[in-house]
Amino acid sequence: MISQRANEFTSFIVMDVMAKAEELERKGEHVIHLEVGEPDFQTPEVIEKAAIEALKKQKTKYTHALGLLELREAISEYYYNEYNVSVSPDRILVTTGTSPALLFVMLAMLNHGEDIIVSNPRYPCYQNFIKAAGGRVNEIVTYPEEGFQYRSEDINKAITTKTKAIMINSPCNPTGIVMDEHALKNIAQFQNQFIISDEIYHGLVYNNKAHSILEFTNKAFVINGFSKLYAMTGWRLGYCIFPQEFTMVMQRIHQNFMISANNFIQWAGIAALKYAKNDVKAMQTIYNERRQYMIQHLKRLGFAVHVEPTGAFYVFADARKFCSDSYSEAFNIIETVKVGVTPGIDFGSAGEGFLRFSYATSIENIEEGLKRIEQYLKNR
Repeated sequence: MISQRANEFTSFIVMDVMAKAEELERKGEHVIHLEVGEPDFQTPEVIEKAAIEALKKQKTKYTHALGLLELREAISEYYYNEYNVSVSPDRILVTTGTSPALLFVMLAMLNHGEDIIVSNPRYPCYQNFIKAAGGRVNEIVTYPEEGFQYRSEDINKAITTKTKAIMINSPCNPTGIVMDEHALKNIAQFQNQFIISDEIYHGLVYNNKAHSILEFTNKAFVINGFSKLYAMTGWRLGYCIFPQEFTMVMQRIHQNFMISANNFIQWAGIAALKYAKNDVKAMQTIYNERRQYMIQHLKRLGFAVHVEPTGAFYVFADARKFCSDSYSEAFNIIETVKVGVTPGIDFGSAGEGFLRFSYATSIENIEEGLKRIEQYLKNR
């Protein structure tokens, strides 16, 4: 019999949209993918070469459970150079992508029945990591006119004796909103709770610069990785930075569940941090061009963009003028005009009536996709 806990896991709806897209493609249809949060760029050559060289040197054995010391030192140096924060290598766990890092944080922190504050809307998988560790989701609704940012007074009202942490994500999936220094300080003031900061889209920022929560508090877990910034989704390489007192438990959890991240891929991660800066800048410039194009044309089509996104590669567009059921609308769009978009309900009830558009694809695909959306809206 399937466990009650597993039955409570929610679907990741964007994957259902992708499955529908693949079904249509097998039938010969040309689908434009605006649903996928995956860079369309090739992994920079300097990273590929580092992995190949590591394989040639037989870097194929287990590493330390926390990860290669050389990679953890490189991550430490990166956070010092980018954010002027000092992180010792023994506070860093290297993982096979950021999803295991999130799960291990929940396992290390939560007792049965304790809760994590999360926003609504939010990345769909957060609640399932919390539930997997025996925790509860403590949900706070946020509002489009405020860029879906937390209100301090709402956090104060939500906190109970069982509240262990507050989850933040900046730049944010699905909204593309970047928390400024003031917003992060407002979160850091809650000293009785840990902060879990998902920083996977750091570096993909188009106005000013993203701040790390570690600039404002040490009582934080930072989740980051290589998938988005370096176009390395399939490489599965991420990491977690945690408070010093969690070093042994994070090491112990990783030893048991994963042993270690792949050795040769960790060497590729070192190359990414040290030598791929120019590649990242080039990708960032192109993303920004796509971002501006998409925002302009979505507005022209009648979608509302309440606060323009300045990070990640998403526009969370208000489609309530056109629909009230984003799930049905997304599947109608893909079946009718063969364009994949993500329904806002995937990100929580406060996302209903919104559609997420990804610009992690070429400007030609974005142009064609939005032309098809325009035709769809005219024929509704």
